[in-house]
Amino acid sequence: MTLVATDEDRAHLRRALELADRGRGRVSPNPMVGAVIVRDGEVIGEGFHAELGGLHAEAAALADCRERGHDPAGAMIYVSLEPCAHQGRQPPCTQAILAAGLARAVIGCDDPSEKASGRGPGMLRDGGVEVEFIDGAEAAAARRLIQPFRKHARTGLPLVTLKSAISLDGFTATPSGDSRWISGTESRALVHRWRAEADAVAVGIGTALADDPLLTARDVDNPGSVHQPARVVFDSAARLPLDSALVRSIADAPLYVFVEAGADLDRVEALRAAGAEVIELAGERDRRLADALAELGRREITSLLVEGGAELAGSLLAAGAVDQLRVFVAPKVLGAGRPLAVGAGFERVAEALVPLAVEWERSGEDMLAAARLREW
Repeated sequence: MTLVATDEDRAHLRRALELADRGRGRVSPNPMVGAVIVRDGEVIGEGFHAELGGLHAEAAALADCRERGHDPAGAMIYVSLEPCAHQGRQPPCTQAILAAGLARAVIGCDDPSEKASGRGPGMLRDGGVEVEFIDGAEAAAARRLIQPFRKHARTGLPLVTLKSAISLDGFTATPSGDSRWISGTESRALVHRWRAEADAVAVGIGTALADDPLLTARDVDNPGSVHQPARVVFDSAARLPLDSALVRSIADAPLYVFVEAGADLDRVEALRAAGAEVIELAGERDRRLADALAELGRREITSLLVEGGAELAGSLLAAGAVDQLRVFVAPKVLGAGRPLAVGAGFERVAEALVPLAVEWERSGEDMLAAARLREW
C-alpha cells in the first residue's frame, strides 16, 4: 500500500535517510538503512546499520528507544528500506518489530533481493502492523541511496561508476600521457573518499604501468579506520610488474588481476605467488569484460569505481556497463592530448547517451559533473 504521506511522515523518512547515510562505506554488501521510531509526533528512538555484522537499523532504533526509557509498543517506525524477514548475520528485523509491538511501519523503498522482495512487509501485515510505502521524493532518494545493493540484487553485477578528470578542451592527459595533475587538490581528496566508499577500484593495465597507482583511500579523516577497497587491474597479458605499488601493497587491500586465458604462465604464477588473485577469462574482449564484472559480483563487490584508462573506459561505455559518470572539468587547456575514452562511439549526436540526471557542483577550482545513466 502506498502512503498518502503527511509532511510529518516525509520529515521522519528524510531523517531515516540521513541516519542511513552514516553507514556509507562500512556495511557493504548490505544496504545502508536508517530507522526512526515515533509516538505522538515525538521521536523516541533512532538507529542505523553502522557496520557489517552489526545491528540492523530497526534493531538499533529499538535499542535506542529502550535506552531512552521508552516502551516502543504502539509506536510507529519509519525505515528507509523494507525490513528483512530472513536470518543472516543478524536476526530478522520483522521479528524484532513484531516482538516490540510497533503499530505502524512507513517504508522508503522495496528490497529487490530474492530472499526479501516483499516478505518482510507481508509478515508485518500478517502480524497486525499497518504497513505503508512512501512515494515521491523520499521514495526516490531511498532508492538512490542503495543503488549498488539494488543493482547487485537484481543482476549479480556491481554498480559501475566511471571517474575521470578532463581539461577544458576535453583531454585527460597530454600527448605524452602525463595527467598529474589535471584536477585540483580538493577533487583528488574527494576521489579518496569515493574509494573509501567503494567495494573496489579498477584501472586498465596502461594506467597501472604509466602511473603506478596504489588505489587505496588515503586523504581521508581517521585513515586508520577507513575501509580500503579491493583493487582491480584489467591486464590481458599479465604485464603488471611484481614491484608495482599495487602488488607491494597487497597486505593493505586485495588485488584482483583479470588476464586473458593463455597469458604467460610464469607471469601469472608470479602474481599469484605475490598474493594477487589472478582470474583467467576466455573469449573476445567484450565477453571477457562482462565475465569480469560477473566475477566481481560473485565476490560480493556491489560497487566498482573505475579510474582509468581510456581503453577500459571506452570498452565499458560501449558495452553499456557504466551506471554513473563523475567527471571533473579543470580550468586548464592542454591544446592536444588523450581523450576520456577510446573505442566505438556513436555515429550521430542524436544517438548519444542522455543521462537520467546530471548534477553540477564546485570542487575547489574544478567543476564536477555527476551523471546517472540508469537507476536500479
